[in-house]
Amino acid sequence: MSRKRIKNKQNIHEPGYFHDDNVFIAREKKKARDLRHTAWWRKKISPGKCHYCGRQFNITDLTMDHVIPLARGGTSERINLVPACRECNAQKKYLLPVEWEEYLNSIKNSDQ
Repeated sequence: MSRKRIKNKQNIHEPGYFHDDNVFIAREKKKARDLRHTAWWRKKISPGKCHYCGRQFNITDLTMDHVIPLARGGTSERINLVPACRECNAQKKYLLPVEWEEYLNSIKNSDQ
């Protein structure tokens, strides 16, 4: 099923939507792997800061995260890729930015 046909059937950024085109996802993962070896990515991780929690890390401890996950229709474009610590990346999984924000707020509220 092509990505275009899926877009017309359902909004890819709606909660509950998951991209099921394995060819698309494989192609985007390859693009992300290629971008990891660029000067752009080295510059992006050089501050050593996680995009989500803001903590400092060794650059070898940062991962590349898709802000809008591939499974939710995101792409491996520079605007959609951020450095994230392993903990944040593992917790975020396939959540959209608004869902991730809700998750973080629920954690903050449960701590109070």
